[in-house]
Amino acid sequence: MRVAVIGGGPSGLVTLKYLLRAHLSLGCDPIEARLFELDGTIGGAFATRVYEDAELVSSKQLTAFSDFRCRQEKDFLSATDYLQYLKDYCSHFDLWPHINLGVEVRRVTSPSPSVYTLFCAGKDEKLFTWDCDAVAVCSGLHREPNLPLIPGLDHVPEVIHSSNFKMKSQFGTNKTVMIIGSGETGADMAYLAVNSPTKQVLMCHKDGFHFAPKRNPGPVLFPIFGRKPDPDKPGIPIDVSRANLFDTTYVHPMLRKSMVLWDYYNYYIKSLLWICSGTTFGMDQWIGEISKTRHHPSKIFFNKSMKVCPYLILPYRPKQPGPKLWIYALRSAIVQTPIPDTNGRQVDLAPLPRSINEDGIVEFFDNGKPEYERLKCQVIRPDMIILCTGYKQTFPFLRVLLGEHKHPSSFLRGIWEESRPELGFIGFMRPSLGAIPPLAEMQAQLWVLNLVSPYRVGQLRAEDEEHYRLHTKSTDRVTYGVDHESYAYQLALDMNSAPGFTDILQRASVINLSTTFRLVVIWVFGAHFNTKFRLIGPWAWEGAEELLVSNEFWQTITRRPILFGHVLVSLVPMAIFGPLSMLYYMFYSVLGFLN
Repeated sequence: MRVAVIGGGPSGLVTLKYLLRAHLSLGCDPIEARLFELDGTIGGAFATRVYEDAELVSSKQLTAFSDFRCRQEKDFLSATDYLQYLKDYCSHFDLWPHINLGVEVRRVTSPSPSVYTLFCAGKDEKLFTWDCDAVAVCSGLHREPNLPLIPGLDHVPEVIHSSNFKMKSQFGTNKTVMIIGSGETGADMAYLAVNSPTKQVLMCHKDGFHFAPKRNPGPVLFPIFGRKPDPDKPGIPIDVSRANLFDTTYVHPMLRKSMVLWDYYNYYIKSLLWICSGTTFGMDQWIGEISKTRHHPSKIFFNKSMKVCPYLILPYRPKQPGPKLWIYALRSAIVQTPIPDTNGRQVDLAPLPRSINEDGIVEFFDNGKPEYERLKCQVIRPDMIILCTGYKQTFPFLRVLLGEHKHPSSFLRGIWEESRPELGFIGFMRPSLGAIPPLAEMQAQLWVLNLVSPYRVGQLRAEDEEHYRLHTKSTDRVTYGVDHESYAYQLALDMNSAPGFTDILQRASVINLSTTFRLVVIWVFGAHFNTKFRLIGPWAWEGAEELLVSNEFWQTITRRPILFGHVLVSLVPMAIFGPLSMLYYMFYSVLGFLN
């Protein structure tokens, strides 16, 4: 079998690796695989779309692939460090001989079922074709910039898309910089701008945002007595701080499909936010609230680039005497998340610009919120606008096969069409809180397994998809959101690689007591690390157990705070949803018996 992989980012590399090693795990004939990457280096967006001081918002514990871990000690890697990790990954698994850089795939055709032809152009523009039996599309979510139509935009001296921003020096000196977009890139741009010698920085949003910390906030109890956080004990990354027993594991299907779990986390998140910072908009976020109809964890992507938050909320934090200030002062004397000092610097939040006149002055939409009232009498004449408006999801090389508007999120598990299983899409589902690379690894496992041993894949029922998908509207720009933990677990179930309690006990019978203890605790309280799904199943790996009980994963348990970690995030949900799932199982068992 010959398989083409289009794209050399994390998704493409991990797919290539599973294709090349499928014969070792699945007992099939060796697969001939070739990866085609447009740019002159691997890494995708981590090589070509990065900017100064860029840092991953997902932790290394979650982001690194299951069988090759990152050597860095810090929890969050810089984009440069992660790119080096990907290069080391290629070397470790000997992927380089199968990677073709500087090759543009211009068109993919399928003259007959299970037969594909790639029409390519090399570095010298020399055209060639490559025939294969299957194609993995891993071209990523960050290729073609999405450029909004704003009347008068050409009246601004400098307008760039975030993909063209590289260094803080581009801000210049004493300039007014306006950022359009309030996602993670927009927040990063605003933070870099306000920490440069700029005159004024504005960040424009459409319908708010929800700042979430990259680490468990670990609020300080009784700061009024001078208590402060320990700098030698940084909080655990929030994307690995949640237990999954009775949250995704052993949850009754009817409970899983209901809104009960979502609603619990909505109540929990907003309660914790108020306790830690006094507001429910986001962590210490007093402005930029998402509309009430949309502000629910089942509908939004959390913004973990929150270093800019203190600069945004500076004018809005309670200051005037009155009940709001008194409640804030009383609560913050008992419990408070530390507030960074901005040295008086601030970022002005603004609605989206309606238009820009010939003099370069911006007219904003009246969104009826405090930020508009604060800016409506000011004259805003930006010297520079950075469009942090995301990217279009297009596949120009697949127009013949897919047409113009089809997106893989509508496919089976967001990976392939039922009528065309040889054409896989890896890395196109976006987690609300998590990371794309580990999800891409799970997708690659399922797609390759279905490609060579479809009889080993469970029945992929559409009713098993609702529980992991975000509840977005068809009019939303991003409609392919998922809950990371739920989606990863579902893919593992589809491959029979999700270990249950009996699987853990069986392994415990042949290992020592200390390893057994760690393995059980990590299975119960740990996040859904991909390494856990290598213990059993078609992709079982003999090194998975030793790696899973290593300090890297063990410390995601031991570093959690007692109250705001183990109790509220793990034990309380278990105590609620464990018995509730049991009741569901009992009820439907009795109902089935009576019928």
